[in-house]
Order: sequence, then structure tokens, then C-alpha cells
Amino acid sequence: MTHPAFSVFLGLSLDGFIAREDGRLDWLTAFDREDTDYGFAGFFATVDTVVLGRHTFETVVDFGPEAWPYAEKRVVVLSTGTPEVPEALASSVEVLSMTPPDLAHHLGATGSTQVYLDGGQTVQRFLRTTLPLALILTYLPILIGQGRPLFGALPADRKLDFVGSTTFAGGAVQVRYRTA
Repeated sequence: MTHPAFSVFLGLSLDGFIAREDGRLDWLTAFDREDTDYGFAGFFATVDTVVLGRHTFETVVDFGPEAWPYAEKRVVVLSTGTPEVPEALASSVEVLSMTPPDLAHHLGATGSTQVYLDGGQTVQRFLRTTLPLALILTYLPILIGQGRPLFGALPADRKLDFVGSTTFAGGAVQVRYRTA
């Protein structure tokens, strides 16, 4: 059984946070530019499945049904609880409670080939495994001092292979790695 390819595409503050402690992303709006999406549209066009953690799912759902960004994608919410899925999304959102290796097997067996992982805790869970990941991280020139970090405790060092980097107007730097 072939597992799908897993990728992470996230914006971070220069001090390594993906959100404020309360989950707010207000600091990101200072970097919304009409002339660039930091390569996200091209990346997202390659994805057939989105895996979100519960907190990320709830944040995106709070934007409202008209702003649901995953209408053409398979969406899986990883949660040990039962997040509230709005009726309008009930037929297009799966809620699963699985380990990353079990999820990789399940997604591969059900046709997923390119998976976008989103949410700090979800990414951390995958980084604690030996599953291969592509990491596309855009560091924005802002320090927010505290918040939700992308990286957390690991059972062992996880070596990364450098793939490339890009700089953007305004000082953002995007780095691309693959886990070794």
C-alpha cells in the first residue's frame, strides 16, 4: 500500500508562532498582499486532501460557510472528540481519531495522494513519526512574543533536508525542507 505524500504549508512569526495563544491570526493580516500569496495557490492546486486538527477546523469554520476554503477537497478533521460540523459541511468533512501512521494507511487505501496538513498539534503529531513530510514554512518579519508554536517535543532528533528558499517583498522568507 502506498501512502499519500504529506505536506505542511504554514506562515509563522519570526519567533516561530503560528497563532496567538488564543488562536487569533490577526497578525497575519498585516502581510496580506494582493501581489503574492507566497505560492500557496500553486501548492494548493496539487492537493486532493486536507487534514486539519480540531482547533484549526473550528477556526476556519468560524469564518463562515461562504468562506470555506476547501470546497473542492476531501477534508479530514483529526480529533479525539466530536467537533461540531455545520450541516452545510456534514457530507464533505470526515472526523477521524487515528494515529498519523493509521491515517496514512487509511488515506492511501481510500485514494488520497497529496495531503495538506494544517494545524500546529496535527503537524507536531506527524513530526513525531517517521512518515516523510514536506515542510514549506514562510517566516514573516514580525515578533509576537508568545503564542502557539509550530514545533514541540520530539522523541528524537528529526533531520531535515534543505530543498530551497525564496524571499519576498516586505521581508518574508520561505524555506522548504523534506524530512530525512
